[in-house]
Amino acid sequence: MKVIMYGTEICPDCVEAKAELSTSADIQLDYRNITKNTVTLKEFLSYRDNDEIFTQIKNDGKIGIPFFILEDGTKTFDVYDFLEVEKPVKTANYCSIDGKGNC
Repeated sequence: MKVIMYGTEICPDCVEAKAELSTSADIQLDYRNITKNTVTLKEFLSYRDNDEIFTQIKNDGKIGIPFFILEDGTKTFDVYDFLEVEKPVKTANYCSIDGKGNC
């Protein structure tokens, strides 16, 4: 399965998702780092500004990465929506100022 992933190396969730996808033999990953160049950033922002899936993300003050587009056009923020592995139990992500995982 082909998967486009928008993310960045400074996002712990993106690093984790990219690693998970990289170990899956049936995934062809097209990783697009939004902090690498402005072309990729603008491409991501076009989705973020115009796609309904980002409405709640924006309302919550979040960025919306990692962001995945599957080859059938499905869009999601959760790598476990399409990987056939058990989703690990997640503890709070302490990259946020409040320590509650609201990166």
